[in-house]
Amino acid sequence: MNESKTSAAWVLGICLALGLAALGYLLGHAAIRYKEYERTVTVKGLSEREYPADVVIWPIPFTAASNDLGQLYDGLEISAGQIREYLVAAGVGADEISLSVPLITDRAAQQWGDSGQAEFRYVAAQTVTVYSRNVDEVRGLMGGLIELGKRGIVFSGDAYQNQVEYLFTRLNEVKPGMIEEATTAAREIGSKFAADSNSKLGKIRTASQGQFSIEPRDTNNPHIKNVRVVSTVEYYLSD
Repeated sequence: MNESKTSAAWVLGICLALGLAALGYLLGHAAIRYKEYERTVTVKGLSEREYPADVVIWPIPFTAASNDLGQLYDGLEISAGQIREYLVAAGVGADEISLSVPLITDRAAQQWGDSGQAEFRYVAAQTVTVYSRNVDEVRGLMGGLIELGKRGIVFSGDAYQNQVEYLFTRLNEVKPGMIEEATTAAREIGSKFAADSNSKLGKIRTASQGQFSIEPRDTNNPHIKNVRVVSTVEYYLSD
């Protein structure tokens, strides 16, 4: 009877030992695989393209001066009309032209400066603005303002407040292709890194799309836009 119990105990002990050994092997193998999954590389992929602007905003500021307020408004109306006629005759749509509210300055009411010596009491400023998708056509009209200046229209405005603006509004159309291009570039860089380190590039662990930026290509060509995006991708590495 005692011999039977002893044999059973030996069998149980052997089974337990084998079970623990198997468990240890599995845990060790799992730890090794876990370590493998901890090896990653983070790379960035760039997509950069040039596109022509598809919207132009062209402010045309002008001024008038007079000692009579009624004549001042008449002068503004004449100048605005001549500018509008020039634009429409050149092919700009009437719905693409807007006119701002005139800004009138009464020099006699100013409490600073020597306003008594000013030739004209009233000075007015107003702006005709063109908002158009015909960018090239509008750009071709900008030099024609010289002829209007010869007719007596006084154009004004500083370089900062009245800059011509060029917009690129088709970003949603080009986004998918550029994101794919940036991701492909990131994978090429990751593959090169993996090859140099005697590893293999695995699946994507994380990925993030950077912000799209739209900037003028250079200061002399603001109507040509540089569209740019950088994608950041983290890949697993394996032996």
